Amino acid sequence: MYAFVAPGQGSQTPGMLAAWLRDPGHAERLRRWSEAADVDLVHLGTKASAAEIARTENTQPLLVAAGLLAHEALATFAGPAEPSVAAPGPAGTAPGSAVVAAGHSVGELTAAVCAGVLAPADAVRLAAVRGRAMAAACAETPTSMAAVVGGGEADVLDRIGELGLYAATFNGPGQIVAAGAVEDLDRLAAEPPPGATVKRLPVAGAFHTPYMESARRTVAAAAARTPFLRPAGALLSNADGRIVSDPDDLRTRLVEQLVGPVRWDLCLDTLGRLAPDATVCLPPARTLAAILRRQLPGLAAVSVNGPRDLATVRKRLDAVRERIGAMPEQSAPVRERLDAAGSRTAPATATPEEGRAHARL
Repeated sequence: MYAFVAPGQGSQTPGMLAAWLRDPGHAERLRRWSEAADVDLVHLGTKASAAEIARTENTQPLLVAAGLLAHEALATFAGPAEPSVAAPGPAGTAPGSAVVAAGHSVGELTAAVCAGVLAPADAVRLAAVRGRAMAAACAETPTSMAAVVGGGEADVLDRIGELGLYAATFNGPGQIVAAGAVEDLDRLAAEPPPGATVKRLPVAGAFHTPYMESARRTVAAAAARTPFLRPAGALLSNADGRIVSDPDDLRTRLVEQLVGPVRWDLCLDTLGRLAPDATVCLPPARTLAAILRRQLPGLAAVSVNGPRDLATVRKRLDAVRERIGAMPEQSAPVRERLDAAGSRTAPATATPEEGRAHARL
C-alpha cells in the first residue's frame, strides 16, 4: 500500500513550476488546465511574485496543479508490463485499492484525483472556483487566522470559544489554528491560553469557518456540475479522517469543508493506522513533510519538490508495486489495514449551522 498526501495554502513559493515546464508534456497539461480553470497557471508558476501567488484566487489552483503534475509524472512512469501508480484521468489508481490519498484543505482536491474521484482538469477548475469564491468571501468582513502553538487542547479550545473565534484547523497535538474577526484574534494574541503562543498567519480571511458561507454556496453549485466517481483507492476526509467511498458524500464533504474545521490530525491518525509502505508528499512538499516527520516519525515518507526527486520516488514505489503485484488483487493485508483504519463509508459530518460548536471538536 502506498499513499499520496497533498499540501494546502501557504506552501507555495515563486517559480515553483519552472522546472516542471521544461518538459513539453507537463507544459501542455498546464496549458489545458489553465483553460479549464480560466487562470494563467504558466505565469503563476514561473514569473509571478510571492505577493501575486499568495492571493487566494491564485494560490489554490496553482497548488493543485503542482501536485497533479508530480502525480501524473509518477503515473506515466511505469512501463506497459508494470501496473501504473495511477492512470491519468478519472480512473485514478492501480487495482486492489492499494492507493491511499489525503490532502490538507484545498489539497483534498489533489487527493481526490489520486484516489480516482476527480479528473485532473476538473480538480484544477474547482480549485480556481474555490479560490475566487473564498477571496470574495474574505472581502465581506475583516477576518484572519492565527496559529496557537502549545498549551493544553482543552485550554486552547476554551479560549478560542470564549473569544467568539473558531478552531479552523487541527494540524496535530499542540497545533490548532484559530480563525475569526481580526479584533478577536488580537485579543487572543494579547492573552493567549496558558502555555501557548499565538502567531498570526498571512491569510486573507477566516477559512474553514461560517465566514466562508457565501463561498460554500458558489463551490456547491460548481461541484454539482462536476462528475464525482467512486474512489478506486482510499480517500481520507478532512472532516474526520475517515475513509469515504460514496461519490455524493465526497462531493458534500469537499463543499462543506469550506465552513468546517480541517481535521488533519485525524487524517494523520488514520494514515498511521494504515501504515502505508511508502508515503509520497506531493509538491510543494516541505510543510506537510515536516508535519509527517513530527507526528508520524515511523512513516516511510518521501518528498517530491521538483522533477529531480522523481527518480528516488519511483524506486520506492517500484518496490511497493512489486510487493503488491505478488499478492492477489485486493489482497488480505491491504484489506486488513483498511478495515483496521475504519469503515470505508464515514458517517454524516457536523453541519455548518452548529457554528462555534466546531471549536469543541
